[in-house]
Amino acid sequence: MRNKLRTIVCILFACVCIVTNAASPSVERLMELPPFERAVLIIKHYETLHRPKHWPTIGYGHVVQPGEPYGKGVRLTERQADALLRKDLRKFCAMFRKYDADSLLLACLSYNCGPYRILGNGRDIPKSRLLRRIEAGDRNILADYLSFCHYKGKHHSGIWRRRWIEYQLLYKTG
Repeated sequence: MRNKLRTIVCILFACVCIVTNAASPSVERLMELPPFERAVLIIKHYETLHRPKHWPTIGYGHVVQPGEPYGKGVRLTERQADALLRKDLRKFCAMFRKYDADSLLLACLSYNCGPYRILGNGRDIPKSRLLRRIEAGDRNILADYLSFCHYKGKHHSGIWRRRWIEYQLLYKTG
């Protein structure tokens, strides 16, 4: 059942990429890509290339931090944005490395939500239920993963779809 569902999700994701003219591999090859490359494709599809009017968000959803060399109105090329996305995603993967098979899934979520929504900050933001389950060895995390689909306090169906696709293409059993 899970493999059938994964196949359906891959087909739907590929169709969405094709309809939106995004560069995407064929359906058969999507699951043959390394998981990191699948994560990059998902992020690129949902973030799109931000324009100068979206500052301080640049590239594919990178939020400019104090001290970074990106001034207001900067417009990154696709190649620069891709490099920045990969750098950020690797940073988040390293942050969650101790979670082994779940590190990429958590990194992808952090890329969109920020790591402290998952890790907590030790003060006013508690560690997420998702992370507590993973740490306890509970592999039944779908509902907790899908719960990260709110924008400005309201459920957002587009973000829910993104989480569903991330889970289907990046979650590893066992």
